[in-house]
Amino acid sequence: MRLGQYTTTNGEQPWCGARTDDETVVNLAEAGAAAGVDLPRSSTELLAGWEWRRKAELAVEHAAETGVGVYDLDDVDRLEPVHDPQKVVCVGLNYRDHAEEGDNPIPDEPVLFSKFPTTITGPGNTISWDPDLTEKVDYEAELVVVIGEEARRVDEGEALEHVAGYLVGNDVSARDLQHGDGQWVRGKSLDGFAPIGPELVTADEVDDPHDLEIWAEVNGERLQESTTANLVFGVDELVSFCSRAFTLEPGDLLFTGTPPGVGVYREPPVLLEDGDEVTIGIDGIGELMNTCAFEK
Repeated sequence: MRLGQYTTTNGEQPWCGARTDDETVVNLAEAGAAAGVDLPRSSTELLAGWEWRRKAELAVEHAAETGVGVYDLDDVDRLEPVHDPQKVVCVGLNYRDHAEEGDNPIPDEPVLFSKFPTTITGPGNTISWDPDLTEKVDYEAELVVVIGEEARRVDEGEALEHVAGYLVGNDVSARDLQHGDGQWVRGKSLDGFAPIGPELVTADEVDDPHDLEIWAEVNGERLQESTTANLVFGVDELVSFCSRAFTLEPGDLLFTGTPPGVGVYREPPVLLEDGDEVTIGIDGIGELMNTCAFEK
């Protein structure tokens, strides 16, 4: 199942929907109500609910039979699939060759940092920043894990049971702030610096999260290209490691790290500019496109 958040008009409250194979999307709350199944409008609330997968499937089945809650994908606006995570946890230096391109040692355990929830934005939205604040904005293609069940002190062998699904993400980074501050929070947390999308692909549809092609293009030029097989720490290790320190809640996001080819380490550097178009792709998960603009 592919889950997202959508609207049909500018003033409408976003609703959680399931995208179908025939280029339509089912409003789960609307179709669920018609089927006698109570489903919330937000994806975060959906993921926190009891038996949410089965309830969502019932809503989709009813929509297919009756047409209730079915909308053409072209007639809706696609938003960030998860808009209000309690936590956005990120992993640094989690591809060996990315660590090496920056002359960093390979970590012995995951290197964690965070982005504020206000960084979250959706597919097609503009990544904007004040050029007087930062002059070195960079892209980072990442596989993003979405937590579906509370995780606290879980073993690696059980960690994937706590994963709802996966997203394409872009860990946009203001390198001058990141490197100048001596810690990463400000440089990673400017508003809109964590685009995610296009939809949440549920874990049952991803055969192996550690065998996915991942890439990034800027203005059509491919600058990052790798596979999640090259992760230093896998999804199961990361979820378990994080859960030993803090509780992971439904809807929390875990950015798993970026492969080599980021702009700051290229020769010459390739940093984002006003008008640039960035596309991040992951095999089986989708493509995430955002444009860039200087704040006026």
